[in-house]
Amino acid sequence: MGVSVHQPGTGDNTSAPPRDLVIDLVRFFCLTLVVVGHCMMTSPVLHPDGTVTTENTLVEQGWFVPVIWIFMVMPIFFVAGGITGLQSWRRLQARGGTGFEFAQIRLLRLIRPATALLAAMFAGLWGALLLGVHPQVVALLATGAGMPLWFLATYLAAQLNIPLLARLHARAPWLTFGGLAALVVTVDCLRGALPLLAYANLVFLWCAVQQLGFLVADGQLARLSRSALVGLIAGSNVLLGVLTGVALYSGSMLENLNPPTFCLLLLGVSQTAALQLFRPVLNWVASARWVQAIVAIAGRRSMTIYLWHLPLLAAMSGLLLLTGLPKPASGTAEWWWARPLVLLSVVVLLLPVLAIFGRLEDRPTASVHTRRRPAAAVVTAVVVVFVPVADAVFNGLTLAMIGGGTACFALAVLLLGRVPDRVPAAVLTGVAEGVPEGHDSGGPLPETPLSASVEP
Repeated sequence: MGVSVHQPGTGDNTSAPPRDLVIDLVRFFCLTLVVVGHCMMTSPVLHPDGTVTTENTLVEQGWFVPVIWIFMVMPIFFVAGGITGLQSWRRLQARGGTGFEFAQIRLLRLIRPATALLAAMFAGLWGALLLGVHPQVVALLATGAGMPLWFLATYLAAQLNIPLLARLHARAPWLTFGGLAALVVTVDCLRGALPLLAYANLVFLWCAVQQLGFLVADGQLARLSRSALVGLIAGSNVLLGVLTGVALYSGSMLENLNPPTFCLLLLGVSQTAALQLFRPVLNWVASARWVQAIVAIAGRRSMTIYLWHLPLLAAMSGLLLLTGLPKPASGTAEWWWARPLVLLSVVVLLLPVLAIFGRLEDRPTASVHTRRRPAAAVVTAVVVVFVPVADAVFNGLTLAMIGGGTACFALAVLLLGRVPDRVPAAVLTGVAEGVPEGHDSGGPLPETPLSASVEP
């Protein structure tokens, strides 16, 4: 997820199109809002009998429901991932790459930073137990600190489906989106009778939202008039209001998040249309040099920031419980006034983490002579990664699961190796003329105004 601006003509003929500054800005906004929101939510409480509980202060506020309706940013983040992912896949195809190579790249880019996090969490929490910290406190820290991993798993699952969904999108874009939406609604209808089936929407829902990014990348929404985009925004929100108003779904988008429901798909439609409608304004903001500088600094290490901010917040909160420092009650004026200090502390703690672990986000590219990994190794790595993730979804995040997850993620990294940086001359020749013979790109690359943040 690097943010360095590509200079055309400095490499091969398969160079990425110019960065879409709007998508970079949107990702930065989403990341910032998530970090700020988590700093306003977490509130551990030490009771007189020695037990520890956590309170979600924001959820307890009466104004939270309408606010989270507006600021639930997960859908737009998956839309952005769909735009960049589709372009990355097409570009890799144009260089002669395969779906297994795409999966290898995506897995490595996401699980290398996560492996370091899990290892540090396991060592830190195990050390806390040895130092006599109550197991209940350790369990709470493990649960809170590991929350970002659910996003990593769902985002990875959606990204790994891009080669298949891109092929379906090339044949019937709206039918593909409609089919995924129908699967989401079907799962929602059956979740009362089959509660475990609701977790299928971790794949169906986010793949459907990601498909909205495909439509943006191919210019499907750019063909709509401003009035049509306004109609999409209004219509999706009205339908969302009806569904929550008659109590078919909760009015809190946070409750609709895990497992996700059709409500988040409606939010995704609204946010995607808004992205297209306000693109000229957003592009003007994103073009400012100082904005580009800030976005570039954060964007180069966005995954590390996302994965580490909550564990650092949880560790800091846990340590404060062991000190004699005053601890204002959750939701009081003193508690709210302390939030900027908490946010600043998390940012300061992130600086050494970024210096030590940030490079794990860089693409692990080997020499041109490196052999590609067998398909069996990539498939095995996918299974190995999702085994602990599935365990966490159904049984909760525990210290044992964190240790097992560390081992599984490390094994997956070994299985995947490094990405061969090979661009055969025949492929280069083909790219200069268009798509290489024998490779279905699923459609032309988007025009420059919609070419966003291509990663491989």
